[in-house]
Amino acid sequence: MVQQAPNPPASSIATLATSTPPDTVEATSELWKVVRDQQGKDDAVARILVAVTRLAREASKQQLSEVLGASSEYGVLLRLLNQPDALAYLSERDPLAPARLRGLEVRQRLLEAEGGVLTAGEVGSTLGITRQAVDNRRKRKTLIAVQLGKRGYRYPAWQFSGGQVLPGLDRILRVLGDLTPWMQMAFFLNDNAWLKNRRPLDLLRLGEIEPVLMAAQQYGEQSAA
Repeated sequence: MVQQAPNPPASSIATLATSTPPDTVEATSELWKVVRDQQGKDDAVARILVAVTRLAREASKQQLSEVLGASSEYGVLLRLLNQPDALAYLSERDPLAPARLRGLEVRQRLLEAEGGVLTAGEVGSTLGITRQAVDNRRKRKTLIAVQLGKRGYRYPAWQFSGGQVLPGLDRILRVLGDLTPWMQMAFFLNDNAWLKNRRPLDLLRLGEIEPVLMAAQQYGEQSAA
């Protein structure tokens, strides 16, 4: 019986796999499973792979080692994009790339700050209420929540203290109600000139609600201008 010649792409991949670190082979295999099991993603995955490959090729070994120091896979990607050679490559093709990247970095810092974020279920356990009750508070805008695609809503952990919502938070959010959750998070976590360069979050933790309320009014007016 004559054996069929192996598929050239499969043969090439098999040859490469024998000299590729196991972690890389495993990650690549997981990616192939995504393409195999979810039809229609192949073109998107191909473009992502091409982009990452080109960025990795532009980076030096030292830069790639620095990239690996990130705390998450998402952080690894951000660090890779931030490498000087990669950033120059991106800027040539998209002049707005550096600005977009800074926006992504800001959002990531907001998500990771002060204990990170919680799921609705985790918030329910913290407050001793049901997940539906948590969702209702989000809809009433008495809790900050950001939507992260298929992962659903995530709630900054810093808005809870001692099994309760941080005192005064609901009053501040009523003032900031027209702003996006990202802008609300930035208000609480950044130094504020109206508060003598102190963070609103730190003052709320001290029970100083009125100064934060006044700063929130100023922040809302400035953001709407």
